[in-house]
Amino acid sequence: MIIQSQQKIISTPSGDMQTSIYRPLDEGSYPSIIFYSEIFQETAPITRSAKLLAGHGFVVFVPEVFHELNPMGTVLAYDDIGKDKGNADKLTKQLEQHDNDTQSLINFVDAQTYCNGKVGSMGVCIGGHLAFRAALNPRIDGAFCLYPTDIHSNTLPCAHGNDSLSQCPTIKAELCMIFGKQDPHVSREGRELIHSTMQDNDLNYTWHELNAQHAFMRDEGDRYDPALALYCYQMAIQMFNRCLS
Repeated sequence: MIIQSQQKIISTPSGDMQTSIYRPLDEGSYPSIIFYSEIFQETAPITRSAKLLAGHGFVVFVPEVFHELNPMGTVLAYDDIGKDKGNADKLTKQLEQHDNDTQSLINFVDAQTYCNGKVGSMGVCIGGHLAFRAALNPRIDGAFCLYPTDIHSNTLPCAHGNDSLSQCPTIKAELCMIFGKQDPHVSREGRELIHSTMQDNDLNYTWHELNAQHAFMRDEGDRYDPALALYCYQMAIQMFNRCLS
């Protein structure tokens, strides 16, 4: 499908959030995917991922995940300065603020004639965590979580007992969890904790551990694995076609 793109300012309880929207050019109403970025916000690789998904018949929303902490339009570089700033941001913003962002996006979806009201979530790195977290919202029907960080460690700020792993028993959405076995950010023990918690709570999920490093989806840098990236895109499209039909 040929796609179109635009940017919208979406109001949230913690301030205005610039959001990129990628959707099919043909008129009609389509299912939506909230695509949560890495700590660097909407870099060129994130834009390309969003466009790829949109071309398969989805409205893809890419919010600025740290809109409260940066000037509108901020994109951090893939360098030490950008990494330090992004990591500082993720340890500052409360998970409850992310929850409010998700609900604000869903409210926006419901007001658009080009959206059919079905919503999924997807993300990479901290965005994978936020996609998982978004599934706490009952409006999310499917979440595709790529190498999600900080779920196992409960290191993101939140109210006591409101961390994502503790709250996961409430999730009703279908989940797809993908980890790289060579990812230093989510240890084997961390993966086992997430998996056992999901299994103990009888969540609806599939689980994949790939021979890959962290950020293997990012089509810039030495860790990019094109074959695995294509495999994951295909799985995501299949899942969302099923969950959001």
